[in-house]
Amino acid sequence: MERVLVLLLLLITTVSGCGVTSYQPNNSRVVNGVEARPYSWPWQVSLESFFPTCGGTLIAPNWVLTAAHCITFHTYRVVLAEHDMNKEEGPEQSIMVAKMFIHPKWNDNCVSCGNDIALLKLEKSAVINDKVQPACLPQHGATLAHNQPCYVTGWGRLYSGGPRATTLQQALLPVVDHNTCSQGDWWGSSAKTTMVCAGGESEAACHGDSGGPLNCKGRDGKWYVQGVTSFVDGRGCNTPQKPTVFTRVATFIPWISETMARN
Repeated sequence: MERVLVLLLLLITTVSGCGVTSYQPNNSRVVNGVEARPYSWPWQVSLESFFPTCGGTLIAPNWVLTAAHCITFHTYRVVLAEHDMNKEEGPEQSIMVAKMFIHPKWNDNCVSCGNDIALLKLEKSAVINDKVQPACLPQHGATLAHNQPCYVTGWGRLYSGGPRATTLQQALLPVVDHNTCSQGDWWGSSAKTTMVCAGGESEAACHGDSGGPLNCKGRDGKWYVQGVTSFVDGRGCNTPQKPTVFTRVATFIPWISETMARN
């Protein structure tokens, strides 16, 4: 009986946790993207209206974090445990979005002004299992070290102007600190302290990855969603000294917490 109780406790702890994956990601140092190991990023969601439009991150069983610029239609659903877009593989969970909350300071005519973040409340809670898990949220104000290895994931274009990926891709994007990213020959004043820069040159997110997570491993061994994919350089996804820019989740923790608590 005691052993059964211990097992039950372990199961409950795993389910109620965050940032833990049953299928270890391929943490190779490949910089220009590889197919992700299926279900190794169990918080990654595909945000879909009439077709897949963006990515997102499950942060609680019934809440998804995405980019404000992704919200252009009235009706959305999220698909969890998705890997190959062209196949019904079995574990997928498709859930309609009940409510959408765009950051009040978001200006859709000025992506580089920041606040490119939105929360989606789902019609029902996702079933948390070995292929669907929430990511951890960082502490308010947490910072990332220069060159810290993080991973971007999504089904975006494989390269500028290229085809969208059919299977989930991942790419290693080392963090570029704010002092570097805000230099004149980098992003200059477009890089705000409410943003995270990561990658550059051959390492980048691309169109279609928007709203998805910048996954960074914490010292506790758990994965944190430190960024929401926001924008890349207009000349192309892989422009030198123009790393991918993410909304810095750690600066929006009060808004996230308040929105989730009130709704």
